[in-house]
Amino acid sequence: MTITGQLSEFAAETPSSIIPPSALRMLQLSLLDWAVVGLAGRDEPVARITREMVLEEAGAPSASLIGTQTRVPARAAALSNGTTSHALDYDDTHFAHIGHPSVAVIPAALAVAEEVGADAATMQEAALIGVEASVRVGVWLGRDHYQTGFHQTGTSGAFGAALAAARLMGLDAQGCAMALGLVATRASGLKSQFGTMGKPFNAGLAAANGVEAARLVARGFEANPDALESAQGFGPTHAGQALAEGMAGIGQDWLFETVSHKFHACCHGLHAALEAGLSLAPLSADRIAWIEVATHPRWMTVCNQISPMSGLGAKFSYGTVLAMQVLGHDTAVLDSYSAEVCADPDVQALRDKVHITADDTVAETATRLRVVMQDGQVLNAAHDLNAPMTLELRQQKVQSKARSLLGIDQADRLWSLIEGQADLARLTAILRSHL
Repeated sequence: MTITGQLSEFAAETPSSIIPPSALRMLQLSLLDWAVVGLAGRDEPVARITREMVLEEAGAPSASLIGTQTRVPARAAALSNGTTSHALDYDDTHFAHIGHPSVAVIPAALAVAEEVGADAATMQEAALIGVEASVRVGVWLGRDHYQTGFHQTGTSGAFGAALAAARLMGLDAQGCAMALGLVATRASGLKSQFGTMGKPFNAGLAAANGVEAARLVARGFEANPDALESAQGFGPTHAGQALAEGMAGIGQDWLFETVSHKFHACCHGLHAALEAGLSLAPLSADRIAWIEVATHPRWMTVCNQISPMSGLGAKFSYGTVLAMQVLGHDTAVLDSYSAEVCADPDVQALRDKVHITADDTVAETATRLRVVMQDGQVLNAAHDLNAPMTLELRQQKVQSKARSLLGIDQADRLWSLIEGQADLARLTAILRSHL
């Protein structure tokens, strides 16, 4: 069976009864995480600009916008909410394809669920199907796609968003295949946007493109259903490797269960280094001669900005975040990343002592640190983000993050609504609030 066929049957025909509770619980944690970072990022410039644009365009009041009481068309809500929830770069990541699944898929699923009147359980299942599909498309595309310069959040995310929307609209496998074919001509996103407003916009584009494709197909729009993998399709024209493992075990094994959540407010590629640094804390900045970071070569083009001068840029800089950590800036706190911190002479001085080395023996999810002190003492540490974490511990950490960003009452209320699969209107009421 073709890749499109497998994905389409998975989206249209997977019954609720075979979805593992552990996969659904991981989706619920990511839904909490997505809502929290979206609310926390609602006043970011890229969020405000995108929201104001869709509000000016107006249209059918079908779906909720984070941060405002005004409703807008589903596609516009997906665009704005996807962008807003990735504005802080504090959302989940899946390292199987180095993409952010939730910010591309959940905004599409939520917007369409509101439009069609789906209940919370149906929305969560569709979102889970969509994020799983996006990861699998990303694995199928392979690392060459990412290394060439395509942002998997915007590209594979669009296919997941389309399938989540299509499932909510009740499209059959043939309709899902048509939606995949149509969104193949819209899926987009470049890594060259990293460190700018363009990166979160890629997530919004993925969500909006998925909604658009599914809605058009539901109206009878015809496209090439083989446009994902045909000779001039998305994969072959976007450096896709067509890796068979992308679809291995689909419907039985749930790759999304190994998603990673962020507990530092920066690029996920920096988190292993920060976790390794925490194991050496406290360190005295004036006693450090230099810090050596060994990382997988793939991260050298992602989060190795040498001298960033903006908060966004700092989130993609090993030297900056490690300097911040040593100097006592809490890397889990949003306000730690700013132009003022980047301009701090102490941060700059320590940042310049950080040396990054590409080492292909280091896993993509890991980092090794070597800190050499002025007196010759050498400290070593390492961390791998794939280190096992129980679902219970992950829930505690995600809830703790939510409480720190929103406050205990609001965070616990959100989790109660999500876990209990309460009426979506109660969830969207929180998203629309100004807090």
